[in-house]
Amino acid sequence: MDLQTIQSRLRESIKQSNLTQKEIAKQIGVSFQTVSKYMCEDIFPALDTFAKLCKVLDVKSDYILGIEEF
Repeated sequence: MDLQTIQSRLRESIKQSNLTQKEIAKQIGVSFQTVSKYMCEDIFPALDTFAKLCKVLDVKSDYILGIEEF
């Protein structure tokens, strides 16, 4: 699994969450601009933020990281 695929899966999970970037940001403790960067730029969250993000999005980290399929 390459970084580009991981970022693509993260972006897709954010889009499918039915939450706004502001709602996600508030729940994981970052700015909405940071969430936007996760979606539009090659930025990946810190591990603790990534764990919170997976919980908020209700997606397994193993899927995002390519360890298992959805």
